[in-house]
Amino acid sequence: MELSAHVFQVSELTAHIKEILEQSFPTISLEGEISNFRPAASGHWYFSLKDRDAVIQGVMFKFRSSRVTFQPVDGMKVTVHGRLSVYAKRGNYQIICESMEKSGEGDILAMLEERKRRLAAEGLFDPDRKKPLPLFPTKIAVVSSPTGAALRDILQVLGRRSSGLDVVILPTPVQGEEAGAKIAAQIRRANMLEIADVLIVGRGGGSLEDLLPFSDEEVVRAIADSRIPVISAVGHEIDTSLSDLAADLRVPTPSAAAEMVSRSREELYDRVVRLREEMHGRLEYSIERIKMLVERFKPENLEDRFRQVLQPILQRLDDAKEELLRRMDDRITQNRHRLLVLNAELQANSPTSILKKGYAIVSTRREGTIVRHPRQSPVGTALDIQLHAGRIGAQVDTILSEDTDEEV
Repeated sequence: MELSAHVFQVSELTAHIKEILEQSFPTISLEGEISNFRPAASGHWYFSLKDRDAVIQGVMFKFRSSRVTFQPVDGMKVTVHGRLSVYAKRGNYQIICESMEKSGEGDILAMLEERKRRLAAEGLFDPDRKKPLPLFPTKIAVVSSPTGAALRDILQVLGRRSSGLDVVILPTPVQGEEAGAKIAAQIRRANMLEIADVLIVGRGGGSLEDLLPFSDEEVVRAIADSRIPVISAVGHEIDTSLSDLAADLRVPTPSAAAEMVSRSREELYDRVVRLREEMHGRLEYSIERIKMLVERFKPENLEDRFRQVLQPILQRLDDAKEELLRRMDDRITQNRHRLLVLNAELQANSPTSILKKGYAIVSTRREGTIVRHPRQSPVGTALDIQLHAGRIGAQVDTILSEDTDEEV
């Protein structure tokens, strides 16, 4: 089919273009400046990417946009990764974004991550290195831009909360290629001159590139080596620099740093009053407890206390004695009854009782052996016969068979 002779429907042509475009560019990385950024209530992002000569529509759906770590705004230069597609209803082509990062941030973040791992391996971020802040410092040094909003915020908070506090300003640029070396030099100077009890290093918010001096290796080492406790107050709460990891304390804003090192007179007064009341209450409680304990040991109470302790013991002793006597009586009764039974059995089975019934005990006179069988007493054997009332002498003259009573 010759395309020039074929009459296309709009949807048909759009479908062909969509197929060709998507097959030709399955994935693509695109750099441009955001314009007309429109976040939808659904969480999807709609925007345009442009350079000096062209523009393309872009869309990023919620399950992808939720992973972006910054808020896109018009004029921001970004690099997106995704695929090209055609939105048939409007007849325009667009890029469906899978990820987004600020232009150049990928290389910067990779560099910072490598530096972070290397310095962490040296122990510069170890919790054991952290120094505690003094509770009531008298002199504060601030390493920051002399014209920046961060310094103004710090001075305003310190003036309001602790007007008698001495503040030393160590001016330095806070962005640019030379800023890192100058920030590190001021930190080392503060330590060499011992000019403060606490050192605040910081600046206001900014882009990743703006905050790079506070991740400079020289700055990180200067903070880690500082004998003066260092508070890092770089950027806003969402910003993180390597200085934050090396410092003894990291706060989200410069104003928060000023609040950390200052204590207002009213706050101190309230704290003293609260502690006084707490001590007074504890002392009163302790005194009352002591009084209650002493009361129990007064002479008039000791006898009652002794009886309270002794009475249960005596009662248990009486109960044990009664139980012992009862068991002894039971045992004596049982043994007496058993003795009577055994005695009756013994009397019934004694030889005397048997002889009374007419039985006799026959023994050989010579050996005195009890005769139990005729073979023990041949004819002519002299015998003694024991009766109940006396003895009879006899001599065997006849032996009869046990079965037939015939003479044997």
